Amino acid sequence: MLMWYIILAITIILTGSGLIYVGNRVSKFGFAEKFSRGSRTRRNLIGAVVVLLVFFILSLTLNLMNAVICLLHFMVLWLLCDFVFYVAQKIRKQPFKRYYAGGTAIILSIFALAAGWYLDHHVWTTSYVIESDKVSKNLRIILFADSHIGTTFDSKGFAGLLEQMQQQKPDIVVIAGDFVDDGTKRAEMLAACQALGKLKTAYGVYFAFGNHDKGYYSPELRGFTGSELIAELEKNNIKVLQDENVLIGKDFYIIGRKDMSELQRGSSRAKMKELLNGLDKNKMTIVLDHQPGDYDNQTAAEVDLVLSGHTHGGQLFPLNKVGEWIGANDLTYGFEQRRKSRFIVTSGLSNWAMKFKTGTKSEFVIIDILKKQKEKQAD
Repeated sequence: MLMWYIILAITIILTGSGLIYVGNRVSKFGFAEKFSRGSRTRRNLIGAVVVLLVFFILSLTLNLMNAVICLLHFMVLWLLCDFVFYVAQKIRKQPFKRYYAGGTAIILSIFALAAGWYLDHHVWTTSYVIESDKVSKNLRIILFADSHIGTTFDSKGFAGLLEQMQQQKPDIVVIAGDFVDDGTKRAEMLAACQALGKLKTAYGVYFAFGNHDKGYYSPELRGFTGSELIAELEKNNIKVLQDENVLIGKDFYIIGRKDMSELQRGSSRAKMKELLNGLDKNKMTIVLDHQPGDYDNQTAAEVDLVLSGHTHGGQLFPLNKVGEWIGANDLTYGFEQRRKSRFIVTSGLSNWAMKFKTGTKSEFVIIDILKKQKEKQAD
């Protein structure tokens, strides 16, 4: 909890700094000089009013968090442009007649945010191939996480994404948490669960909880509880795993973990080694663990494959690796192998509140697990 207070404090400080800095930069444009009639105080006031007005409009149309994201992108790129044009001015040994740094900063910021919007609202596929000598037949897994129904797409949009997944002919679909959000409405949750129930696979659809699925706030806010979500998922033949395992075919265990947030809720979750007790070590173990933060224990337990989400792929450049820097995440995005254990973290289908991804893109993941071919003996 302390970490979130620190992040909140840093965000407030950066937002205040951004408003002051960008307001000061806007005051350097010709229109501010014209209307200020030579008064520096009036010119600074004009810059501040313009920035505050734009920030207010963005807060109303997108929400406060996304207004802050837009502001911080403008601030960072403006700082960069000011520096570049300052160096250029020193080289040419004379000042520019117009405030080109500001115009360039605005154009770059608009392009960066437009790209971030596109990367967030369009979903790609990412593929991985993993070989194992524990399997007798191949398995195609579709993994997705962080759909946060109702943020960047509604249940109809989600159903369209499921059609794309179905086209990949998966043997199994796994959901690594944050299927719904704190703001997801009951009707949207019901429709999304029904869409999931229409998937056709050889081994079914499996779900592990994320930190938002049970909701941080009163159930009245969104109209359903975590228990009601479970009931609706199971009604649509989705297997919910909370520190449980199930055998898939002859070669695979799917192990769904309770999310780390259970510890904050005053509950508990089993340790990784406890979840492996009694399982056949000759079969492949595939773990669904929403937050990628238990890699040391999972490696020590010799889990074969761990699938996670939660990080949104780092979300925003240049803050992509903050979770790793502060020790909250073991991996932000992609694939990693530690001894016998392999790990995949997806950037997710959507976001919990932010509408931009300037450091990654939205995706679902295709994982082909192949029977390892025996190496040919040398002649």
